[in-house]
Amino acid sequence: MPFKRKSRGRSKGQKGKSDYVHCSSCGELVPRDKAKKVTRRISLVDPVLARELRQRGAYISSRTETL
Repeated sequence: MPFKRKSRGRSKGQKGKSDYVHCSSCGELVPRDKAKKVTRRISLVDPVLARELRQRGAYISSRTETL
């Protein structure tokens, strides 16, 4: 049967076997290099307050979270 991608959806290259991670939504074991990485910016300040502070020239840091 023909396959759609040369990499089969993985990013391992010539590394051999990779370890597994649990899917955060369904709990299935998925190879680490095949799992979708989702990165979100999380603001520590309320959006309305952040807008006011930014107008006054304040720098508001945010945290990045990878799932």
